[in-house]
Amino acid sequence: MTPAEGLPVRILVVCTGNICRSPLAEQLLRQSLAAAGIKAVVTSAGTHAMTGSAMTPEAAALSVEYGAASTEHVARQLTEQLIADADLVLTATRDHRRDVVTLLPKATRYTFTLNQFARLVSQADASNPLVETVIPVPQTDSPPSLDFPAYIASVAATRGLHPSPTPPTLDDVDDPYRQSAAVYARAAVAINGSVTAITAALVAAGA
Repeated sequence: MTPAEGLPVRILVVCTGNICRSPLAEQLLRQSLAAAGIKAVVTSAGTHAMTGSAMTPEAAALSVEYGAASTEHVARQLTEQLIADADLVLTATRDHRRDVVTLLPKATRYTFTLNQFARLVSQADASNPLVETVIPVPQTDSPPSLDFPAYIASVAATRGLHPSPTPPTLDDVDDPYRQSAAVYARAAVAINGSVTAITAALVAAGA
């Protein structure tokens, strides 16, 4: 069974402690996809998780501010099985992406930083293979679902077509843990922007 056969898309978000960036991205992405009518199971984990901890109060407040329905969260450690069970892994930074792929090398095919994935799907145009895979179909009560693994493979294939941003750190979300309110706010703006772009791209692709 795959998401193309009607199962929810499984998205895993990864950061370090799993108490700031990844739960915030998890909650905003879950809310955004649900509002768009996209069936998805969005979870998160940390490469060095503060296992059992809740979100930081600052991250929880920002989650509410950006429209998340719930801020309930219990941090957990990233494992090979969590990665294997995901259809898409989105990380806070390039270092986290490396950690994911180190645990499960084949996950390189479906692992991106959050900002990187948003950047790649936003750059799709008429000459891009991503667009060519979207075929208009008549509206029915049960429209065909997006072949999500094929879509992710198409996105991965464009990595070499679009150079990394300058500086490359633009593909990362800064760690706000124990930082100022300004750093938290900057991280939240980046996460929300990427979540919005990803949701729009999935809607356009027919998810």
